[in-house]
Amino acid sequence: MPHYGDYQNAIYNAGLSGVIPKLPVDYATLEQRASAAMPPSVLGYVQGGCGDEFTQDNNAHAFRHWGMTPRMMVDCSRRDLSIDLFGMRLPSPIFMAPVGVIGICTQDGHGDLAAARASAETGVPLMASTLSNDPLESVAGALGETPGFFQLYTPKDKALAESLVRRAEAAGYKGIVVTLDTWVTGWRPRDLNVANFPQLRGAVLMNYFSDPVFRAMLARPPEEDGAAAVRQWAGVFGKVLTWDDMAWLRSLTTLPLILKGICHPDDARRAIDAGADAIYCSNHGGRQANGGIAAIDMLPGVVAAAGDVPVLFDSGIRSGSDVVKAIALGARAVGVGRPYAYGLALDGAAGAAHVLRCLLAEADLLMAVNGWPTIADVRAAGAVRI
Repeated sequence: MPHYGDYQNAIYNAGLSGVIPKLPVDYATLEQRASAAMPPSVLGYVQGGCGDEFTQDNNAHAFRHWGMTPRMMVDCSRRDLSIDLFGMRLPSPIFMAPVGVIGICTQDGHGDLAAARASAETGVPLMASTLSNDPLESVAGALGETPGFFQLYTPKDKALAESLVRRAEAAGYKGIVVTLDTWVTGWRPRDLNVANFPQLRGAVLMNYFSDPVFRAMLARPPEEDGAAAVRQWAGVFGKVLTWDDMAWLRSLTTLPLILKGICHPDDARRAIDAGADAIYCSNHGGRQANGGIAAIDMLPGVVAAAGDVPVLFDSGIRSGSDVVKAIALGARAVGVGRPYAYGLALDGAAGAAHVLRCLLAEADLLMAVNGWPTIADVRAAGAVRI
């Protein structure tokens, strides 16, 4: 039975013939290589966080004060990293978190399609962002047999929101992820210092430009007057959502409804009572608000409040051991963002697939060495503050 950890055997065996990995296997070197390869404006947007980036940095560093205790004399020669989510059996607990500028992370400007191909190659689900350089239908088509989810930045115009959701349903996405914390962008000095906001330059807006409801708002189509289309987008982006909107959000789709950005137990309970099918615990990687608690430190409280409702998680994931710790603290599935973006920047779909395989290999080998052959065993082991 093959295991994700076998990826290291492939690397070592290739080394016997003098072949070393094209891309690094660790996050620090990956980031360093990607920093040299990406255009400064794209790099700043991907790397940057809110304010002095304390929360962004703390998200990653906080994993260091959570620890797990290994168990010995356990037969881990066979491991199973699969999970159940929304009635689907997924081969692993990781997913590709939505990243709004993935489209411009590859040299050809089709990073969304490359991410989808990496998803198809690895079986790791992709959460496709509303902000995309290719239409959501094309991205879904590149996923192959791997399930995808559609992340919605809810526009002010309800008809446009409904159109985007209907398109996602028709394209075959398996759930709608509503991001709650981005009706306005946070204070991001790296972008502000160079006056760069990619969307205002027309990047990653294809889901809007291809939408019939959005196009009907324009005097001329985006192909003829791109600047006016961008201005219209800026005017409709970012509906302020309140609990009063939950009934409307729930009415938009019969697909699983996942609320992204929930970090307080009371919000988790209220979301579930209002019809949410899953909670997505995330502080947007520290990009939207600074000065907050690390997301991983808020995860246990959200999990406890959610009960049997699945909790998804992202923010600060840099390694396979981070993934395992998040699972130990109750996450059903764990999202990775910047690492796969760097993989895309360095080698397109193959680069992203390499990054995903490295994360899975590290997680798998950690479980093997520490005596946890299944995801259930990881959850039973738990994690403690160090």
